Amino acid sequence: MNKDFPRIITMLRKEKNLSQKQASADLGISQALLSHYEKGIRECGLDFVLKVSEYYNVSCDFLLGRTPERSGATLSFDDIPDDEETPGDNTKGNALVPLMNKKILCNSLAVVFDMLANAKSRQLTADVSNYLMLAVYNVFRTLYSANPKNHQTMFSINKALYQGYSDSYMSRYSTKFRYYADAQSNVESTAKLRDSNYSSEILSQEYEKQSSSLFNLIQHAESKIRTKPR
Repeated sequence: MNKDFPRIITMLRKEKNLSQKQASADLGISQALLSHYEKGIRECGLDFVLKVSEYYNVSCDFLLGRTPERSGATLSFDDIPDDEETPGDNTKGNALVPLMNKKILCNSLAVVFDMLANAKSRQLTADVSNYLMLAVYNVFRTLYSANPKNHQTMFSINKALYQGYSDSYMSRYSTKFRYYADAQSNVESTAKLRDSNYSSEILSQEYEKQSSSLFNLIQHAESKIRTKPR
């Protein structure tokens, strides 16, 4: 069975606030067997996959981790909404993949910054923003500097130093916003964030247009994490 299946059926059950006892009774199997399925100890048959699909009203492709869309739909370029029109959005002379990835990133960031707005923490917003801005700065300067004819006078930090400096500050800001978001830190300014209830189902409802991009970003990122670096 697909390795994502145990995680997804566990997630769906918990989103519905169902106990294993209740879900297993509804699905017509023992609680012990459902526990084994959710832990990946045993593999189920196709008939059970179909039963779970109907029970949670999701597609089999979603259950198997083949698509992050509950309906089973796959994301195409035209399906991705434009958060806002920016320079270079026309398709002339541009490859489809960069444009598609840009739209996915823009929509995902829209969700992230909305979450920050709901958290109502200036410090948390500043640290996340600084982290992301440094990441973009890093990428832009690397691409800009690929051509030695591009003058470095645009930048105030020496070319030999910017990579190490930006990496160190990104690590600093990452450490800070993770601390603020940690439930154990008890930072009062981010209490609203820790009380926010998010699930894939809730995100799909609240961010009808952007959530598809976010789910595809998550799937893509985790596929890279699972892959051994070349």
